[in-house]
Parts: sequence; C-alpha cells; structure tokens
Amino acid sequence: MLRRIHSLPGVVFAIVLTVIAVSGAFLSVTPALDRLANPAVSSEVSVATLAEAVSARHQEIDKISVRPSGAVTVSYADNGASGTELVDPATGASLGAPQPLSAPVRWMTELHRSLFLGDSGKIGTGVAAIAMLALSLSGILLLMRSLGGWRGYFAPIRGNLLTRLHGEISRFAVIGLMLSSLSGLFMSADTFGFIPDPSASAMPAMVSGSGGSVAPVGGLFGLQSISVADLRELTFPAPNDPTDVYTAVTTQGEASVDASTGAVLAFTPANAWDRARETIIMLHTGRGAWALGLLLGAASGSVPLLGVTGVLMWWRRRSSRPAIAGNVAARMADTVILVGSEGNTTWGFAGTLHAALTAAGHRVHTAPMNALSSVHLGAERMLILTATYGDGAAPASADKFLARLAGLKGNVPVAVLGFGDRGFPHFSRFGQEVSEAVAAKGWPVMMALKRIDRQSAQEFAAWGRDLGTVLGHELELSHRARLPKTAPFELLSSELYGEAVGAPVAILRFATDRRSPDFEAGDILGVLPPGETMPRFYSLASSARDGFLEICVRLRQGGVCSSYLHGMEPGESIAAFVRTNARFRPIMGRAPLILIGAGAGIGPLTGFVRANDDRRPVHLYWGGRSPSSDFLYEHELAEHLAEKRLTSLTTSFSRGPDGSYIQDRLAADAPKLRELIRHGAQVLVCGGRDMADAVTQALGGVVRPLGIDLATLKSDGRYVEDVY
Repeated sequence: MLRRIHSLPGVVFAIVLTVIAVSGAFLSVTPALDRLANPAVSSEVSVATLAEAVSARHQEIDKISVRPSGAVTVSYADNGASGTELVDPATGASLGAPQPLSAPVRWMTELHRSLFLGDSGKIGTGVAAIAMLALSLSGILLLMRSLGGWRGYFAPIRGNLLTRLHGEISRFAVIGLMLSSLSGLFMSADTFGFIPDPSASAMPAMVSGSGGSVAPVGGLFGLQSISVADLRELTFPAPNDPTDVYTAVTTQGEASVDASTGAVLAFTPANAWDRARETIIMLHTGRGAWALGLLLGAASGSVPLLGVTGVLMWWRRRSSRPAIAGNVAARMADTVILVGSEGNTTWGFAGTLHAALTAAGHRVHTAPMNALSSVHLGAERMLILTATYGDGAAPASADKFLARLAGLKGNVPVAVLGFGDRGFPHFSRFGQEVSEAVAAKGWPVMMALKRIDRQSAQEFAAWGRDLGTVLGHELELSHRARLPKTAPFELLSSELYGEAVGAPVAILRFATDRRSPDFEAGDILGVLPPGETMPRFYSLASSARDGFLEICVRLRQGGVCSSYLHGMEPGESIAAFVRTNARFRPIMGRAPLILIGAGAGIGPLTGFVRANDDRRPVHLYWGGRSPSSDFLYEHELAEHLAEKRLTSLTTSFSRGPDGSYIQDRLAADAPKLRELIRHGAQVLVCGGRDMADAVTQALGGVVRPLGIDLATLKSDGRYVEDVY
C-alpha cells in the first residue's frame, strides 16, 4: 500500500510537478540575486536616522518600506508629483527608481502560481502540493523501511543504479520538498480563504497625537528605539493633521508614535498567527532567507530527475510482470492465485494455471503474494505459487507476505506449490515456510505442499491433475516456459584450473560491445545451452567497465551447461542474458569489506576487488584444493595487492601442507575480523552451501563478543551471501 501511495501521485502528476518544481527552482535564485543587488540592512541604524535622511530631500513622505528582499523604498511627493525610490538603508541616499520584475521572473511566477490558468490553475497547484507532500512522506517512509528504520537513514542504499540514484537524490531533497509542499499548500488554502485569520476580526484602535507642533523626525525617541533591520513599514502622519501619528510596523508588532513628543502612544504586539504566516511565506519563497531559498531551489531542481527515475522504476516493475488475461477483481473471484517470484519465471506458471482455471469456468484473480489482504479471504480457495530466493529467502514479490499473513483474521482453503532446485539442501525452503505459516493460522489445507524441481513442466502438470481432482473436474496444465531474450557473447579465452585434483574450473571471458547491457560484478549471467529451454545461472566476475564479461564455471558430472561451456573454443558464442543481483553487492562507502569464498565462488569477489578504485580496505579469504592446481586468479590477485586494491589475502587449501579449510582461517583471524566488523565492515560470502554453513558457524563465534549476531548483520545488509 505504501508503495502504491508513493507511485500513484508520482506517475499521475509527473509533468505538473516537474513544471512547478522547475519554475520554483528558477524563482529560488531571485532572493540571492536581490541580496547581492541591495545593500545590507544594518541593525546599527535607527528608523529615526533613516527617516531624517530621506525627509531632508523630499517635501512630503508617505511611507518607508522594507521589502522581504531587503530593498528599502521610499514613497514621496514633491511639487505635487509622487514617486518611489530605492534608498541605502545605512545612509538614506537615493539609489534611483526601483526596477520592476523582469519579464522572465514575472512569467515564471505566474507559471508557478497558476500555470497561466487563473483560479483553476491555483487550485491545480494546490492539489499538486498535496501530491508532492504524499510523495515526500511515502518516499521517506519507504526509504527508511528499506534501510532498517530511521537509524539507518544515512546508510548506503543497495540496489540497481536506478534504485540507488532515486534513493540518494530523495534522501537529499525530501526535507526541502516537504517544506515547499507544506508551505505551498498553506499559501493556496490562504489564497482562497480556507484558513481563518484570527486577527482579521480585531479592529485597530484609533490613536490621536498630542496635536503639538511637529518635531524633527530624527529626534523622536519612539523611532530612535527601532532598528531599520526590524522595520517592515513606517507610515508618516498626514501633513495637514496635527493629531496624526507615525505608524511603525516591525517584526515585534505595530507602534504609534506621537509626531510632536516622540512618545509611543500605543503598541500592538504581533500575534502568533501573523508570525507563523510570515514564516511560512519566507519558507516557501526564500524572501528574507536567501540561503534557505537556494537549498529549497536545489531540492526542487531534483524533481525532474526524481520523476524520470521514479517513472522508470515504476515501469520496470510493471512491465516485468507478465500480463494476465481475464484477471477479475479480487472481490469477484472464487479462486485467488498469489505469486512469489524473484525473476518472474513463477509468473509464467501462474499465467498457465490462471488460463486453465478460467477455461474451466472459474473466476480467477492473480496477484503478488505481497498484495495479500482480507479481501482475498472472501474467495472459495487460494493457490500460492512461490519460488525461493537463494538458499531459503523469500523472493522479491513475497518478502512481506508472512508479516501480512500474521495480521489477518479469518481463513480460506489453501494449497501451496513451491518452486526450487533439488541441488540445494533446503529445497524450496520458503515454500515450506509458507505452508507451515498458513497451517499455523488454522487455514484448511486443500492439498499437501508440492515442490517443483527446476521448473519442471511435467511435475507442474501432475500437480494440476491432482488439483483438478480436488476441484472435481479435469485440469490440464500445459506449460511452455517463455524463453528469455538472449544476446550472443563470443568467447575470448578459457583458462582451466583444477584438472590435477579432479575438480576442473574454467575462467571464461566473453567479448562485449556498446550494445551489451550494463552489469556489475555479482550480477547473474543466464546461459541457455543449445536445445535447452531452461537457463543456467552464473555469478559475474566482471563489470561492464572492464570491457568483457567473465564467469568461473566448475565442471559438474552430467552437467549440461557446465559441459557445454568447458567444451567451447575461442571464437564460439553463447546465448545469454544478464540479470541484476542487487542483493549481492558491496555497500558504497569507505567501510572495510570482508570477502569470503571457495572454489568458483572467487569470481565475483575478484570482480569486487578489481573495481576497488577508491582503495577501501578489502580483505579476501578464499579456499581451494591445491595451491599448485586450482589457485584461481593467483597472479591477478598479487597485482591487486601491489596496487592496494586488495588489503590482505588469506588462503586455505584442503590438499595443501596443512590441509586447512577457510573456516579455520577465519577462526584464527577472529580478533582481526572482530575489529573490522566493529568498525562497520560488510561481509560478502560466495560459494557452495556447505562452505557457507561453515563460514556462518565460524563468524557467529567471531561476532558474539560484540553483542550482535549474524541475523542482525544480515538485516543491516552487512552480511550477504550468494550460494549455490
């Protein structure tokens, strides 16, 4: 819901908000320009001194005004002709006639206030202010939620380039945008009289002077006590009325001063409403606070970039989910399908199931698992199809499901279908967690949990037949996986290690060109072997900036894709695609990195070291079998050590002289690692599941004396894994 609140006004009002923000950014510069153009108002000069100086050269003075820009103007009449001049607030010397607003400023002001649509446009800008406020509030809540709460507000932002750019700009601009939208909303409401003015009903008291002869203005004590810096307006008495008085409006209130004696006859303090209104106008326009105006202008100037990145992110989320034909409203559905997917493959299976059930006469609603709500409990049944991310985590479209489930009251008959890979020890673990969670809620179970191995269309069809039996009719699920869009990548070189120890690993380097997608080390390369419909995935050991695409591939017995890749010759090409893996990436900043891997898992870790241009502290722990046979990247890592891209390298070889494993090295370096983690280090682990489990156990003992655990580090993004 929070994301929808954030997305809807952003998409709908994108153009209007951009126009208002850009015009506001333009106008924000004018207070600073005015400040440069006008002499500074000194607190050392009294109103009496200034009034005396200007009175000396004019026959009749109407008033002296101090504008929000700091300009001091005098309205006068000489020989029956009236005029206005700018004066130096320190000396009272004339600076000539005030210049009117330039045409561009007038044009931008009208555009900003009303979009050239009169009152209708002013209403529109008020609505836009509400939209901006909703965007700002929801955006800051989304950002804090993604960073683990307000304490992590300034923590590095993880994700792809769009996500990081949008988040960093938002973090800088959100306070200014909230100030601008709140103050703009107030000014719109005030313009149309929606905000009552408590001071409007108060009638000013009529004050009369003593009626004596008018004294020189420079000697009036009541005006000598007022600084020009506090003045807003000084109205002179009418020349033909001996009982008229000077009226001085200041930041403190309004004073009436006897023109003969200089006594303060009456003083009305400025009320809280007037002060608040003046402050709000100052916050919105920057008039009287030019530095603040520039900051607010910078925040407004970021809106176009926020709009572009936000719309692109919205479109990417929207277009990445396959369209479901005949998707009825949730309230009208007899069957609800909820989908948990990381890379959208599970959505393809959901689409097949949705179509088959619809053809059988059911009213079907399909949605992400994160959309779970009480509305869905009104259906006759719920079918949950979920993948598992990594080695047991929730996929992106289901990471809020369990929390939503815990807050629901009521139940609905449910069946859970999990997707995964039997090659992982915790096969479809998140599917198991979902099944256990709905059972714990007391929801009726239509069918026992079924797990689909490696997107098997045959197993999916078998589950469909079982579901048809429960529903009382035949249900044929003929699923054809939608092949991902691939691009050819030509093999440049293949470097083979580990043959002597019976564990061949190849470092494969492929050519890229300007048409190749952007990628970073740690992202995923999906390779589609000839004649296959299911891609195999490998972690990238290079970034686009390296000018090549590189992966480490261990030859697995009977492995279709690994055998295919190991058998390639330079000049041959693969069909592959790149998928962003934002969860496995170093946090930006200068905090130390602790990289831990074994075997082919060194690939992305080497890529992280290769990209360490800032020479942040990086400590690499890696385990292999034999130093003479499978020391991957040995020479390159030595160069990185010499160049200070890599701070330290610690290796272990199970068939080496001491027969050690990587967890042994971690235990031996416990004090060093503990100190690094105490200073904010991030740990990134890549390799097989057994190695990752051993590392988890070893590091658990390392951090325990710090009063934290690995679960805390994981929630802060400081302990991340890429395991297989």
